[in-house]
Amino acid sequence: MTLNLSNLLSSVEQIALDASAAIMQVYSREFTVEEKEDKSPLTEADKASHEVIVAGLQALPEGYPVLSEEDAEGFSDPDGAGRYWLVDPLDGTKEFIKRNGEFTVNIALIENGRPVLGVVVAPALEVSYLAAKGVGAFKVEWGAGKVGERRTIRVAGKPAEGATWRAVGSRSHPSPDLAEWLEKLGSHEMVPMGSSLKLCLVAEGTADAYPRLGPTCLWDTGAAQAVVEQAGGRVETLEGEPLSYATPSETLNPHFVVWGSRD
Repeated sequence: MTLNLSNLLSSVEQIALDASAAIMQVYSREFTVEEKEDKSPLTEADKASHEVIVAGLQALPEGYPVLSEEDAEGFSDPDGAGRYWLVDPLDGTKEFIKRNGEFTVNIALIENGRPVLGVVVAPALEVSYLAAKGVGAFKVEWGAGKVGERRTIRVAGKPAEGATWRAVGSRSHPSPDLAEWLEKLGSHEMVPMGSSLKLCLVAEGTADAYPRLGPTCLWDTGAAQAVVEQAGGRVETLEGEPLSYATPSETLNPHFVVWGSRD
């Protein structure tokens, strides 16, 4: 079946916005925090968002399998064309608990190991990032219940020789290897940010690089990687290979770097 990624992007955007509304209902009141087996936190908002997204994606005519962080065991395999949905219902749960607004809803469509569509919504910040292969990458700012127009975004390109690099890093997961990596990069300023918003800052050109030298999972990066790539950037392992989603049974990503340029 030939995909109309433009139409599909709009459908997935709406699903992510519906999930965001469910998250904000929890965010606006007191909520309980559980602990998963891996010691990471889980809230009512994670669960509510997961239910909205899975129901929305399963209602689409494409019928692709869904791999969600909140039900990884329920995923079998990609379909015969190598397609599946990759979902993080609430990326940045620690930021959600801190109430600093830096959390996102991530939905990606994977095709033969590559993210070809991605939607990242930051409900508390009222901003969305959208992308699809051959369609483009966009930022949407919204408020008071009204979603604004899509604005095309583009990476900044490689900084000029001797210029200061704008590097973005995790607010909740500092890495002991990061200082060494940044020293090799040269003159830089560090911008802390939570969740998949770090990749989106590179995609929109407000950051030049995001080194991730700590653990992440497929669902943390898939949607935002689609945005970065369609905005002209790249997401690569330390060996220079594109971050791959071809083996969803292996949910941990290798260390990687997001670059706001093609070289």
